Amino acid sequence: MHEAKNWKKFPTLFSLYIAQSVPMSFFSTVVPVIMRQENYSLESIGLLQLVKLPWIAKFLWAPLVDNSVKNSKDLKRWIIFSELFYAVVIMSIAFLNLQTDFKLIVVLMVVAFVASATQDIATDAFAILILKKEERSLGNSMQVSGSFIGALLGTGVLLIAYSFFGWSVFLFMLAGFVVFALIPLRLYKSFHTIEKSQGYRLNFRELVGFFRIPGMPKWVLILVFYYSGFIGVLTMLKPYLVDLGYNIKQIGFMSGIVGTSVATLSALSAGLLIKKAGRNATLVTLGTINIMAALYFWWISGMDPTLLHIYGGICLLWGAYGASSVIIYTTSMDMVRPGASGTDFTIQIVITHLSSLVIAVNSGKVADLLGYTGLFGLEAALGGLTLLIIIFSMPKKQRT
Repeated sequence: MHEAKNWKKFPTLFSLYIAQSVPMSFFSTVVPVIMRQENYSLESIGLLQLVKLPWIAKFLWAPLVDNSVKNSKDLKRWIIFSELFYAVVIMSIAFLNLQTDFKLIVVLMVVAFVASATQDIATDAFAILILKKEERSLGNSMQVSGSFIGALLGTGVLLIAYSFFGWSVFLFMLAGFVVFALIPLRLYKSFHTIEKSQGYRLNFRELVGFFRIPGMPKWVLILVFYYSGFIGVLTMLKPYLVDLGYNIKQIGFMSGIVGTSVATLSALSAGLLIKKAGRNATLVTLGTINIMAALYFWWISGMDPTLLHIYGGICLLWGAYGASSVIIYTTSMDMVRPGASGTDFTIQIVITHLSSLVIAVNSGKVADLLGYTGLFGLEAALGGLTLLIIIFSMPKKQRT
C-alpha cells in the first residue's frame, strides 16, 4: 500500500513538468511559424524571443517562494496559483488578434512565462522535498522526459490542432490542458515539512553565499562546461541539414520527432543508470558520450553522409542531450541548502542555460570562420576539457 502511494509522486511530477512545457513550446516555437505565415517581419519574430527572459531571470524571485513556504502544502498552493494564473493569461490572449494586438500579446506572453517560471521554481522545490535521494534520478527522468514530450506536442501535435481549430478556440484548449494537468497534484495527499532554522529567511547575502559553500565553485565549473561539448552542434544541426539539401519537412521529422523522442527515451534510461552506477560514474560516462556525439559529427562532416549517417548522429546527439539533463538536474538537487531548495536549484539550472546560450550564440560565428568540420572539432575539444574538469573538479560532497 505504501509503495503504491509512494509511486504517485512520479506521475504527479511528470504532469506538472509537461503542463509548463507544452504552452511554452507552442509560444516560443510554433507562434513564430504562424507569424511568418502571416507575413510578419523577421524583426517582429525576433522580438518574440523576449518571452524567454523570465526563465533566465527567475532566480531573482525564487527566494520569495522559499521564504514563504514551510511544507509541501504551501508549495502546492504556489504551484496551483501559478498554473491557474498561467491559464488565465493564455485565455486572455485568445481574445486578441495576432495582427492588430501583437505588442500586447507579447507582453501577456512574458507575463504568462513569469507565471510558468514561478511554477517551475515551486515544482522543483516540491520535487526536492518529496523525493528521497535514491528517487531523485527517476524523478528527474520524469522532469526531463516531460519537458521533451511537451516540446514534441507543442511543435507537432498542437500545430496540427491549431490548423483545425484556429487561434481563439485552440488557446482555450491550451489553457484547459494546463488546468487539467493539476489533477494529479490535487490527488497527491502526502505531507512533508521543510527543514529550516527558526526564523530563517533568504536574503541577498545568503543568495550570494550559495557560491561560498565548500566544493560549490568546482561544481559551478562543471555546470558551466557540461553542455559545451555538444550544444553548439545541436544549435547548428538544422542549418547543417539544410546545407546538406534536406527540406523543412524532412528536418522537422528528423530533429523534431525522431530527435526529441530519442531524448525522451534517453532521459528515462539515464534515471536507471544513475540509480545503478551512481552520480560520479554517470557524470563521467555521459561526459564521454557527449564527446562521441561531437566527434561523430566531425567525422561525417568530412564526407558525403548518407541518410543513415544523419539519423545515427541525430540519435546520438539528442540522446546525449536528454541523458545529460537528467544527471545535471539530479546532482543539482543534492547541492541545495535546507530551506533554500527552490532558489539554489534554480541558480544552478540558470547557470547551465546562460553558458549554453553563450555557446549557442557563438556557434554560428565559429561555423562561418572554420566551417562545420571546424565547429564540430572544437566542440569535441570542449567536451574533452569538460571531461577533465569533471574528473579533477568533482565536488567533495559528490565523491562520497
